[in-house]
Amino acid sequence: MTKEFEALLLTKTEAGQNAAWSRLTEADLMDGDVTVRVTHSTINYKDGLAITGKAPVVRRWPMIPGIDFAGTVETSSHPDFKPGGEVVLNGWGLGETHLGGYSQYARLKGDWLVPLPQGLTRAEAMAIGTAGYTAMLAVLALEAHEVTPNKGPVLVTGAAGGVGSVAIALLAKLGYTVVASTGRPEEEAYLKSLGASEIIARQELSNPGKPLGRERWAGAIDSAGSHTLANALAQTKYGGTVAACGLAQGMDLTASVAPFILRGVTLAGIDSVMAPKPKRLQAWARLAKDLDRQKLAAITQTRSWKDAVDLAPQILAGKVRGRIVLEIS
Repeated sequence: MTKEFEALLLTKTEAGQNAAWSRLTEADLMDGDVTVRVTHSTINYKDGLAITGKAPVVRRWPMIPGIDFAGTVETSSHPDFKPGGEVVLNGWGLGETHLGGYSQYARLKGDWLVPLPQGLTRAEAMAIGTAGYTAMLAVLALEAHEVTPNKGPVLVTGAAGGVGSVAIALLAKLGYTVVASTGRPEEEAYLKSLGASEIIARQELSNPGKPLGRERWAGAIDSAGSHTLANALAQTKYGGTVAACGLAQGMDLTASVAPFILRGVTLAGIDSVMAPKPKRLQAWARLAKDLDRQKLAAITQTRSWKDAVDLAPQILAGKVRGRIVLEIS
């Protein structure tokens, strides 16, 4: 008997895009050597773009959105995964070109999966999600470029969002002094509870600035892009590194070469979607080791996956603080 399950299905017609909860069967799933019973997902900025259609994230129709999930292996012909094993997936075109995580079942390539790190629950893995995994990749980039705590503070932009919240918690535990940039001044207490030492207004960085400013931080993790990234670079200390991982303000970068040729600043690009498996395993192992679970719990709220459509415009409007775990019933 063919198994039926529920999923959020995005369809596109001449009238526009539509999102509806639909009944599907295993025959609707895409090719792969592992089938996963999905138990948890989350909502990231990219998910918000996909569900609302505000940007052309989806490149295959119809599409199940959700760029990541955690769950248990149902069936597998992949040598690394056995039925009952707990797994995490981030990226690899999930929710863009491959049917995504807002579904009770998913079938995909086992090479895309990461075993759930020891000590983490599936819910905690999605409290981290792609946002937290991206934050860890950015921290690894700073470490690789020798931005150590003794070199000076690290700027985190979009500080109250998912990437920013996890980045602050990670950096603080690793001994860094964190400068948090936010457009939500009412979140100062929240950001300081995560470990931020200083809060600056988004407006300090979001307007066009000088090619080179005073040296303020040894490194930065930026999820905004545009003028914010340009100003972060212009105010980075000699030999520092800025890890760029987002485009919340825009995809443009109207910057100067001055930080690069006068201060030896490095701009490190962070891609979470196609990152090779060894780097994924390293990031998830470090998250299990270095992320304060109490702080993770403090930044997380749990919602039903049926709330995803309502949450999508909220995350794009910057109204979602921290991380949201979606429980898939």
